[in-house]
Amino acid sequence: MADNEFGYTPWGMDWVRLAEPLRQTRPDPLLPRARSIARNNGVQTTIEGRVIRAAIHRGGQASVTHLEVAPLPRRAITAIAEIIPDTTVLTDDMHRALVTAGASPAPVLAGTDCSCSARTARCVHVLAVYYDLARRVDEDPRLALALQGYFQAAPEDPVAPVESPRWTPLNTLDPADYFETPERAAPVR
Repeated sequence: MADNEFGYTPWGMDWVRLAEPLRQTRPDPLLPRARSIARNNGVQTTIEGRVIRAAIHRGGQASVTHLEVAPLPRRAITAIAEIIPDTTVLTDDMHRALVTAGASPAPVLAGTDCSCSARTARCVHVLAVYYDLARRVDEDPRLALALQGYFQAAPEDPVAPVESPRWTPLNTLDPADYFETPERAAPVR
């Protein structure tokens, strides 16, 4: 396994499995092209928290790919913190310990999008980003946890922050908070 160009660590192999799932029954003709794009530095990646944006230039074509990684569940963050108290250096044995404990650090995608004309979640550009991320994670396994929001969510936080709703239902508002009523009006002198 050390001869693999992408995913030579278990941390990186989790990203390769997004491109090459084990349940796949026949060869995907896009995989060799995607590996070639990633190998030849055709993917310019920008990582902002759990969002990955990549510009991919292949021949005369350019595409913009957008991936969003789902955050780790609270129980996984707690389990990782218990199994690996110091995440300065992550080893293959630490990955095995996490998988054995049922706290797999494999990424789960919340969404993918690509500007190409293929209009599919598994276009050559998305696959090339998976391979590029596998190579980056092989070089720095901490990136695997960072992309899932592990370092932003402290293990001792009791609950994850709750998102504010996009809309406020009208029946939850109290008019007395916004309008002056005769009972609350200041006495006139």
